[in-house]
Amino acid sequence: MRDSTGIPASSATGRWLIAAAVLGSGVAFLDGTVVNVALPAIARDLDTGLSGQQWVLDGYLLTLSALLLAGGAAGDRYGRRRVFVIGLGVFAVASVACGLAPTVEWLILARIVQGIGAAAVVPGSLALIDAEIADEDRGRAIGLWAGMSGATSALGPFVGGWLVDAASWRWVFLISVPLACGAMWIAQRHVPESRDGESSGRLDIAGTVAVVVGLTGVVYALIEGPAQGWGPPAILAATVGVLALLIFLVIETRATNPLLPLGLFRSWQFTGANLTTLVVYAALGGALFLLALQLQQSLGYSALEAGVATVPFTIVMLFGSPLSGKIAQVTGPRLPMTVGPLVAAAGLALMMRIVPGSHYTTSVLPAVLVFGLGMTITVAPLTAAALGAVGPQHAGTASGVNNAVARVAGLLSVAVLPAAAGIEIGPGQPLGDGFGTAMAVSAVCCAAGGVVALVSIRTGTGFVPHVQPTPEHACQRPEPASDSHRDA
Repeated sequence: MRDSTGIPASSATGRWLIAAAVLGSGVAFLDGTVVNVALPAIARDLDTGLSGQQWVLDGYLLTLSALLLAGGAAGDRYGRRRVFVIGLGVFAVASVACGLAPTVEWLILARIVQGIGAAAVVPGSLALIDAEIADEDRGRAIGLWAGMSGATSALGPFVGGWLVDAASWRWVFLISVPLACGAMWIAQRHVPESRDGESSGRLDIAGTVAVVVGLTGVVYALIEGPAQGWGPPAILAATVGVLALLIFLVIETRATNPLLPLGLFRSWQFTGANLTTLVVYAALGGALFLLALQLQQSLGYSALEAGVATVPFTIVMLFGSPLSGKIAQVTGPRLPMTVGPLVAAAGLALMMRIVPGSHYTTSVLPAVLVFGLGMTITVAPLTAAALGAVGPQHAGTASGVNNAVARVAGLLSVAVLPAAAGIEIGPGQPLGDGFGTAMAVSAVCCAAGGVVALVSIRTGTGFVPHVQPTPEHACQRPEPASDSHRDA
């Protein structure tokens, strides 16, 4: 149970705690934005095609998505600082392995381990602030955490592109090591341990294993089926994956402490908000993955130029999200959650014009800005709708579920979208007409999210959290205002 007083944010301990949380989350969020622009260089150096590039992204997202809820539960149970530090240690070691990878198989395995570490760091970074900082300072501390994390995300494409061009793609991973070690040192020396005294019973190990096996099987089939042919390995993986996910749902109905409390989905608004999250973040993840490849492999951009080209998207998100949250507080979440995905869909449709011979100012920049505007309108109200659908006692669990849905959406879209658009390329090859098809599919997904929001989200002004999230950490845990806006 939380201390009634807590640590003042202005105290030495408070400043160290916030620094550790910001630095730790910054490592994970930076890794989420620096890798895309490095993929073509990785493909050339390690002689891999599209499926290898997909696995470099999805290996990380796979374990992060599957273990995110387990990581948060483990911190509550065994000590938030302990799990946070262990996660950073695993992440740092895996980052070294990524930077030294001699083959793409080595790199993919190291990325999988990176995701395991991040699954402990991502929920742990904000949990340290939420559990320890004094009530009157917590909103300001969370705002600082969100702003710094957003700045890290914004810098990611630029830093990644610069490192690839100036040194090597390997430094995209190695740069995380000193940051992770610094966060570990601060946490060990200056951050007090905390845990949930009311947490009891065993962790949902069976559910964790089932979701890992399920997602692994499905993603393997979706990536390797189109690449290698739908032979027995892909069919077996798909079958095992689907069965494991069905078993996971059965386990969650019977577990004492389930990873995914299915009862939350009795709220039509909570279900609708997560369906909107699924389709909108699927469009986001798949589009940004393929855009980085299109700019470099089809239009001839350098890694730095490709990174700089997408920075306006994140800047719009970073500075526009607080305003979007204020507007949603006045209008309620339904209107912005309906309009936002439609605007984002228009931005994705504009990306269909990003073809060889097109100019940045007339093709790339307008598409990136409109897409960023649409996501900015959507994300903060989406957080409000998901968390306002449940009572305050379930706010942490609801935000964790919504964050996991966003990660799974990106995981699946990177696996599915290239095959759905007919993109089959070797190292460094142009994407061809398939890029335009992929952007059209992504636009339809985004627009569908607006329709889902229109029919599922209520019009009341409801609940708007302190955290105004960036695209890299949608729906982290805020402090709920009251329980007066729960679904009946």
